[in-house]
Amino acid sequence: MKLRHFAVVLLFSGVLFGANDAVRRLHESAEVITEVMGTSDKAIPQDLFDKAECLVVVPGVKKAAFIVGGKFGRGFISCRGQGGMGWSAPAAVRVEGGSFGFQIGASETDVIMAVMNRRGAEKLLQSKFTVGADASVAAGPVGRTTSADTDAQMQAEILTWSRARGVFAGIALNGATLRPDDESNKDLYGTVTSNREIIEHAKPPAGAEELLRVLNKYSSRKG
Repeated sequence: MKLRHFAVVLLFSGVLFGANDAVRRLHESAEVITEVMGTSDKAIPQDLFDKAECLVVVPGVKKAAFIVGGKFGRGFISCRGQGGMGWSAPAAVRVEGGSFGFQIGASETDVIMAVMNRRGAEKLLQSKFTVGADASVAAGPVGRTTSADTDAQMQAEILTWSRARGVFAGIALNGATLRPDDESNKDLYGTVTSNREIIEHAKPPAGAEELLRVLNKYSSRKG
C-alpha cells in the first residue's frame, strides 16, 4: 500500500510540476510582451501589432538549446478572435531549428513572431510549420511606426524579432520549425488537442489571464 501511495504521489507531483511549468512560461510570455511594448522607441510598431492575426511568443530560449538537439524553446501562440477582436486561448508550441544569427552567442533569447494575414495563420495552425518554407518571413522593424518598411516586410506573411542582453531587433528566422507542444497543452487544458481546436474553441485557462490582458492592452485594433 505504501508503495502504491508513493507512486500516486509521484504521478500527481509530475502532473502538478508540468502544469506549473506551463503556467510559468505563460507568465514569462506576458512579461516579454510587456517589456518590449513598454519601450515605445524600441518596440514592435503599433500598426504592425494591430495588423497581426496571430502572435507567437517564445520566452527565455537557452543557449544550450543550440547544442542539445537544436531545440530552441517552448512558447505560445494566440490569434485574433471573431471579427478581429480580442485574443484566443494560447496554444503551446515548440520551436526547433532555424538560425538566430548574432543572438546565438547570448545566454537567453526571447523570440516574437507576428503572423500578418489569415493565410499565414492557417498555415501556422498545421501540425508542422516551417518559417520561410511554408510562409514568407522577414525581419520585423523596430520603433513607433513602420516608416522604414521594405518590400520584404510589406509582403511577408511573418515578421520576426528577438531580444537578447536587452537588445531587441528584427531577425529573419528562416528554417525554424513550429510544432504543437502536446505536453504543455495537456497540462493546461486537461487533454491533448490540436492547436487549431484550442485557438478556435478553447476557453483560456486561469494561468493565461495575464498574457491575454497584456495582448489586449497593447492592441488598439477595432475589428
